[in-house]
Amino acid sequence: MSTSKAHLQKLRPAETALFVCDLQESSRGAIQYFSEIVQVAKRLIEGANILNMQILATGHWPDQERQTVCELELEKFGVELVEKTKFSMCVPLIGEKLKPTVKSVIICGTEAHACVLQSVLDLLSSGYQVHVVVDATSSRGAPDRFFSFRQMEQAGAVLTTSECALLGLIGTSDHPKFEEIRELVKESAPDTGLLQCHL
Repeated sequence: MSTSKAHLQKLRPAETALFVCDLQESSRGAIQYFSEIVQVAKRLIEGANILNMQILATGHWPDQERQTVCELELEKFGVELVEKTKFSMCVPLIGEKLKPTVKSVIICGTEAHACVLQSVLDLLSSGYQVHVVVDATSSRGAPDRFFSFRQMEQAGAVLTTSECALLGLIGTSDHPKFEEIRELVKESAPDTGLLQCHL
């Protein structure tokens, strides 16, 4: 699948999936701005659900200490967690689940320089347009986070924010889901340290 830069930033709900990467309880005390990242990821999940988008989530080596954080309420949204040991989310089961109509992926999660980066590179190499939600993606250290963002962008991904992505998905105030999305983004997303970022 070839990707034209002229169309790279245009998101359509029917052709877009949300990937939620490894937001696990074991990371709560280690990842910078973890609680805020989870809060923003939950907003993305709610928005994707409103727009009837496919939502795929993974857990890396999940066990009792590495359970996906309960705040995301994946079961409520009918999202089945895919377990993996590979850094990338692009494991066979995700490939089987991903709808053939999907052309673009919005991704968030942890860690930016490991599992998210490897997922983004794999998705790009498979021809998908990839939008990385920077206020819902983090690492243990700021340098790893910020330089992985730069690497993702140089590879061809779009760096975006949660509000930018959600508003981009509806595109107009005439959209039938506009009021629901507006309500979702009415309150500004929490600070996740992006003002320290020099991309």
